[in-house]
Amino acid sequence: MPVANGYCVKCKAPREIRDPEQITMKNGRPATEGRCPVCGTRIFKIGAPEPAAPPERGEAPASPGETGTRL
Repeated sequence: MPVANGYCVKCKAPREIRDPEQITMKNGRPATEGRCPVCGTRIFKIGAPEPAAPPERGEAPASPGETGTRL
């Protein structure tokens, strides 16, 4: 799982979210919830998790045979 970052309002600084958990809010939007590693305050970040970085330039994308599944 990629590292989730959020803003701790108690520390007043951006922090890495400890024990991140992907949740869905009542309105259907995705969010990440966890704890500040410094003070333990709850951190809540609205939005879908950031996707993995795209392949470096010059690397060949995976061919259909390498994915293992076919729809």
